[in-house]
Amino acid sequence: MTDCLFCRIAAGALPAHKLYEDDHILAFLDLHPIRPGHALVIPKAHHVWFEDLPPDLATRVTTCAQQLARRMKALYGVPRVAMFYTGIHVPHAHAHVVPMQDQHDVTSAAYLAEGPGVFSAPPQLPAEEMVAIAAALRPAFS
Repeated sequence: MTDCLFCRIAAGALPAHKLYEDDHILAFLDLHPIRPGHALVIPKAHHVWFEDLPPDLATRVTTCAQQLARRMKALYGVPRVAMFYTGIHVPHAHAHVVPMQDQHDVTSAAYLAEGPGVFSAPPQLPAEEMVAIAAALRPAFS
């Protein structure tokens, strides 16, 4: 799909701070992270809903997220890492993998400060910080 943001990233038409890539999935840093290290894992094939992912593809996404979670725990010293699908902004199935420094890092209260129905995106990190974070997370796959 040429008009899908994540399809364009998967095709290499748009830049991303890539963490992992194979023929079927791509993991990269979220541009508006909840916490530093917040990553997205996407199937390269266009699927709007996560429940429509073929089981083997969903397993690839989850396995990648698990590898990232182990690295995030070691790197950031956090007790837990969240993995969830939301599909709020981009109609392409994508898993969020977030190192949780606070139990409310992934609760809706953090994003609904302006009231129900209004989603507040976290701020974007500086490019040089994103480069450093990506470099620190990539060893999860070596």
